[in-house]
Amino acid sequence: MSAEPRPRIVVAHAAVSHEPPDSVPALKVRWYREAVERAGGEVLAIAPDHPRSAIAAALAAMDGLMICGGADLDPALYGEAPAGARGLEPERDSLEREAWAAAEVRALPILGLCRGLQALNVFGGGSLLQHVDGHDGPAPTEGPACTHPLTLVPGTRIAGILAEGAGATFTVNSYHHQAVTADRLAPGFLPSGWSPSPEGDLVEAMERPGERFVVAVQCHPERTESTPAAFERLFQAFIDAARAGGTRGA
Repeated sequence: MSAEPRPRIVVAHAAVSHEPPDSVPALKVRWYREAVERAGGEVLAIAPDHPRSAIAAALAAMDGLMICGGADLDPALYGEAPAGARGLEPERDSLEREAWAAAEVRALPILGLCRGLQALNVFGGGSLLQHVDGHDGPAPTEGPACTHPLTLVPGTRIAGILAEGAGATFTVNSYHHQAVTADRLAPGFLPSGWSPSPEGDLVEAMERPGERFVVAVQCHPERTESTPAAFERLFQAFIDAARAGGTRGA
């Protein structure tokens, strides 16, 4: 009996080719890769410092797209001046928008993590709250993760994956200082998870309704030491959808 095919997942991340293998930026990328591989996917990594030919080849071959965590998106993408945004990486914004557009044209599954949730919201026509207090934890090697509750909306795809369709509250890690709010949510997306903040409830899980898998979470589920084990099913659902052509994993 032949093994199931390993869908090819483009993992869009920050430039780390000049970083030491044991550096924090390289460690973060390794966690993303390992999460995809645990779930049965093959990683096709792209970053702003990769050759254009390699990026084009990866996008042409991909069965699914994962956009990962990192620096803030340029507020100019949603028509605003900087008002709390920091550490901008316009080359990465451009690369990820290109990858998102390629996945959209082919109706491929997409998973957004942290910055990835924010990118999907902005690329889809939404905007961001540029700063919120209390959600930005220490760097991975500098202490335990900041955590807060994430309450899922019953009946959503992500609730089906993590809680058999029921509403549930998980304690998740928090490594962000920007956020999506209800009034800034992109057209076509539904909020599927909420977290409290000093600015009011934040959209910390969202999805596009329909058969196609387009799901994002604001937390970092690849950080297994600070993530409930149920989130491994999120990666598995994404890989299953990529293997099935984008519609499985509900």
